[in-house]
Amino acid sequence: MASPHPATPHLQRKLKARHLNMIAIGGSIGTGLFLASGSTIAAAGPAGALLAYALIGVMVFFLMTSLGEMAAYQPVSGSFSTYGERYVEKGFGFALGWNFWYNWAVTIAAELVAAQIIMSFWFPEVNGIVWSGGFLLLMFLLNVISVKGFGESEFWFSLVKVIAVIIFIGLGLASIFGLMHGVQSPGFSNWTHGDAPFVGGLQAMVGVAMIAGFSFQGTELIGVAAGESENPKKTIPLAIKQLFWRILMFYILAIFVIGTLIPYDDPRLLQAASNNDITVSPFTLLFERAGFAFAASVMNAVILTAILSAGNSGMYASTRMLYNLAKEGNAPRIFARLSKNGVPRYALLATTLIGGLCFLSTFIGDKQVYVWLLNTSGMCGFIVWLGIAVAHYRFRKGYIAQGYQLSDLPYRAKFFPFGPLFAFGLCLFITLGQNYQAFMGEHIDWQGIISAYISIPIFLAIWLGYRFKYKTRFVPYAEMDVRPYRGD
Repeated sequence: MASPHPATPHLQRKLKARHLNMIAIGGSIGTGLFLASGSTIAAAGPAGALLAYALIGVMVFFLMTSLGEMAAYQPVSGSFSTYGERYVEKGFGFALGWNFWYNWAVTIAAELVAAQIIMSFWFPEVNGIVWSGGFLLLMFLLNVISVKGFGESEFWFSLVKVIAVIIFIGLGLASIFGLMHGVQSPGFSNWTHGDAPFVGGLQAMVGVAMIAGFSFQGTELIGVAAGESENPKKTIPLAIKQLFWRILMFYILAIFVIGTLIPYDDPRLLQAASNNDITVSPFTLLFERAGFAFAASVMNAVILTAILSAGNSGMYASTRMLYNLAKEGNAPRIFARLSKNGVPRYALLATTLIGGLCFLSTFIGDKQVYVWLLNTSGMCGFIVWLGIAVAHYRFRKGYIAQGYQLSDLPYRAKFFPFGPLFAFGLCLFITLGQNYQAFMGEHIDWQGIISAYISIPIFLAIWLGYRFKYKTRFVPYAEMDVRPYRGD
């Protein structure tokens, strides 16, 4: 037929602003906040950790405004992959899309392995593969029904985390200012204790900045969800504005509370990070201090919710990215097929199969598999951020070059061109410096270098291989497709 039938399945625009907020929050507030926050204070001191998180927060702010400008103007599920193809170079967008799909598909497996570790707290005798299989099936079912079903489940998953963080911050501030009955406030003495407020110098802050960068990853999911959002010209700008400040508030206030109430040299902070031991999470320590006897069990439940939330968001985002790659001819066409209710089920099945890597824990061990999966996917998130900064810079240049007016944009990123340039520079610094210690010393740690940086040569090989095969070139500003969005 020359034209598609009116009943042809298509993506459903049923995600509201509240869903968009919680999807991004669900991807970015997880174990990085609940566990790693304590180790960052132990490494850099309260002021060092606070400054590092604030700096990364500013970088993420510029990245989200860049993404928001493009996503509100052209709300497509391919998001930064599509933007990379249209505004940078086809091979760049191709590599960016596959990089993102791999990142979140593998992250699903990592989160499922983490769920095994958490469940062993209550049921040590049960084989972890039972929990991984059950949770993987749950994520599949939540995503296979409809996009609205996913949005609602993610809303409630994330709400549990948000409530836990708000209660933590409230109790912490009450303890700091002596408003908790029976809890003695240390005041701000921990900010001058020992080497505080800055500990370990610049080297420690760089390390904390890397952890902070990983913690904030997930905020970019809002760009993928734009393809199925209601009235994206209004919901995307609203979600971008609210999202950043909420996440920054959660992280900055949480770091402030932990650094003020717990000395940086408290051995329990390091123990929490090194052993993934929830019973000594800074959140648990504060709840116990406030008189909550079941703090460990409660926080275990919260972290389990955080893990399932991040995995659920990853399942959705990676599925939609694979669907878009297929729709653009960059993946097998079968992944572009939609069910009657607008769900790319074949892409969902493929993503679920990658999530099944969690079952490797049966043969290798859960904590070893968890670290391996994180190492293989961690760098991919930074590559996506770099791609967002580059695509936005070139989009704005092409938009102006073709005579369009900035006043016609539904949402305009402020501080251009400083914003994307600053975000690109800082993100590149963190990316290249992620494991610089491996180059130091008498012998180079090649295993550490490979595990930390393997994603970079893979991304470059995919990009340059595509460019060599199809003889693509950077898109000139005058030839960019910067026309207003006209629907799928």
